[in-house]
Amino acid sequence: MRRLRNVKIVATLGPSSSDYDTIRKLFEAGVDVFRLNMSHGTHEEQRARYDIIRKIEDDLGRPIAVLADLQGPKLRVGVFANGSEDLTEGETFRLDLDQAEGDAKRVCLPHPEIFAALKPGAHLLVNDGKIRLRVIDCGADFANCEVTVGGIISNRKGVNVPDVVLPLAALSEKDKKDLEFACQIGADWLALSFVQRADDVIEARALAQGRAQILSKIEKPSAVDAFDEILEVSDGIMVARGDLGVELPVQNVPPIQKKLVRKCRAAAKPVIVATQMLESMIESPMPTRAEVSDVATAIYEGADAVMLSAESAAGRYPVEAVQTMNAVAEQVESDKTYLEVIGSSRNLTHTRQTIADGIVSAAREIAETTDISAICCYSQSGASVRLVARERPQVPIIALSPITKTLRKICLTWGVHAARCEEVGRFKMAVVNAARAARDMGFADETNQIIVIAGVPFNVQGTTNILRVAPCDERLIFRTDPE
Repeated sequence: MRRLRNVKIVATLGPSSSDYDTIRKLFEAGVDVFRLNMSHGTHEEQRARYDIIRKIEDDLGRPIAVLADLQGPKLRVGVFANGSEDLTEGETFRLDLDQAEGDAKRVCLPHPEIFAALKPGAHLLVNDGKIRLRVIDCGADFANCEVTVGGIISNRKGVNVPDVVLPLAALSEKDKKDLEFACQIGADWLALSFVQRADDVIEARALAQGRAQILSKIEKPSAVDAFDEILEVSDGIMVARGDLGVELPVQNVPPIQKKLVRKCRAAAKPVIVATQMLESMIESPMPTRAEVSDVATAIYEGADAVMLSAESAAGRYPVEAVQTMNAVAEQVESDKTYLEVIGSSRNLTHTRQTIADGIVSAAREIAETTDISAICCYSQSGASVRLVARERPQVPIIALSPITKTLRKICLTWGVHAARCEEVGRFKMAVVNAARAARDMGFADETNQIIVIAGVPFNVQGTTNILRVAPCDERLIFRTDPE
């Protein structure tokens, strides 16, 4: 069960992956984090999937993270008398609050908050941007638009408004119910959709009350503009390239992805690159070469995780999709160029300001210049583990904690192998437990050395202040370590 890569794999569960055998095969193929998409399925269905994940966790003795992805407010047009209409470029089309069925000239847009924010010149994108409208004039209950890109518009198609910050909360009433449900069953992460500003994240955090980590999905231009503030109040980030590619020119997405990944690494917060990574594998057992390159690019950039959506939730080849992503990751990370890219980006991503920063930096330097098999890090909250991961060391990172919730949530962090341990009160026993974990997980034997990072006093957050190079032979530990 030892992973031979550092980047993590997130896989979405759905109709194609809801039974014990399939979910276990997905985990054995390489999944580190399972995503429950709250946009689909009932609470009962999601609870059943969650229970299966925890059963697999118990059966295999390995922490597994669960990410509950909230839907966010969905903006959609109303219905048409004929079911659909064909809009022609250059013609005018009206959106309004009239509940009457639509026709070739108008349709209801039942969202007064959109009209409140619109200004002439703003754009509305319908059906993932396949139809584009430019606002000519507007008021509190209407918007007269010019069709700049025509096509078929049909019932309840989604609407994106890229040019303005909408007076909408990121959490709808459904989202608030889903958030509470996810926290009650024990989800480790909450993915927050439709984030526009830091206040959206703060609201979700208040509702979660520390029961789950908050991961902000960056899918709107306004979120890109306010990214620094959003990152500061988030525990992690998802680069949700689907909606981002609809609301921005597609050529803008790759440099934004690179910038956001780098900023997340500087902040020592995990970042997931998501959307359409192996989309052809929904129907095909083989990905396209472009998709493989897309996955590889995210790994070269230093992303903490890459994600499968419909490929594992509704596709015909969910296990094969995970196996493919795992194989790409192993191949990329064995490439000398990967090590050079990751190493050269280290000084570009962050500065070292605290004692903990200095200790984890020293650990990485020692590990890469001497014969060290693993860096073992004791942590109550997972913060020091994320600092070690930010350094992107070339040896495995073993996270040790007596707190199951901590071990689960750091399953999303680059390079981390989580291991439960008993509470310790003496540094000698911390070293002994680290040596045992390194041996049990196959990272070392009794002839090897490890680095142990911890804080004294034990079991107190934010006290990382010790680095010890130690043997994996317990007899040597007891012989050489003071009480």
